[in-house]
Amino acid sequence: MRVALGLALFAFAVMGLPGAAMATDEAAELWFNPSVTHSLDEQTEVEIETAQRLREAPRDDTYYVRLWLNRKAENGTKWSLGAEQRWNGPDQEEVRFLQQVGYGWRALEFRTRLEQRFVSTDPNTGWRLRQRLGTTIPLGQTEDGWSLAADAELIMTLASTSENGQTGLTGVRTFVGFERGFGPYDLSLGYLRQQDIREGRPDRIGHAPFIGFNVDF
Repeated sequence: MRVALGLALFAFAVMGLPGAAMATDEAAELWFNPSVTHSLDEQTEVEIETAQRLREAPRDDTYYVRLWLNRKAENGTKWSLGAEQRWNGPDQEEVRFLQQVGYGWRALEFRTRLEQRFVSTDPNTGWRLRQRLGTTIPLGQTEDGWSLAADAELIMTLASTSENGQTGLTGVRTFVGFERGFGPYDLSLGYLRQQDIREGRPDRIGHAPFIGFNVDF
């Protein structure tokens, strides 16, 4: 059952949602996602997460740093509060506040995130809801071996940062790759597809090799 669910999600992530038949604005990217975590006690940890999203011109590179406070409940649910500083090219900065919960059901892993966005070039506070569904399939018999991971995330804009900006489903992010732990280190290697859904214009799609690395100390 777990393998069947994982393979179904793997196929879904490769295909993307929705279809890109009308989309013509596609480009290659490269994503780095290094982070560090530190446990305060058995249930609480702090995390510093960074990302470097390198894009082909004329698209701007994006960089961000996030501070997370994570709390794990006894039933396995993970509650998180975060704050983020983001740089979108040379002329735009953004601050985000994040509230997030991670939970599971059988082989499936869910993450629900609410974001408040403050963009330096826009007048309004933006609100977004992001729902992610994923699974992880061990490829060996040991806990520290390689695993196949896949997830898909829908991005819903509840309120735009710009006047008369687009709301509703505005983005889909999918990922397939491999993950492994090495003691206090966690490595993630894969392919990430980011689709920005734009009304009246071709969707913007980024295809990115993804490299994630976390250190727990």
